Amino acid sequence: MKISDSKSLGGAIRMRRKQLGFTQQYIADFTGLSVSFLSELENGKPTAELEKTLKVVNLLALDLSVEARG
Repeated sequence: MKISDSKSLGGAIRMRRKQLGFTQQYIADFTGLSVSFLSELENGKPTAELEKTLKVVNLLALDLSVEARG
């Protein structure tokens, strides 16, 4: 899936969380992040903290990569 903005990243995170059957509360309990942060992240908040976002991405067993456009 191509991620081009915060909304598409948030949507991918939400979709994966639901595939795994995790609730936002479960992720919050496991990571120490707030449910409100997770909600904002999934809704595409453009100012979401990168380190917190990566923590969620890793928990959901997602890979992010950066590639030069060709």
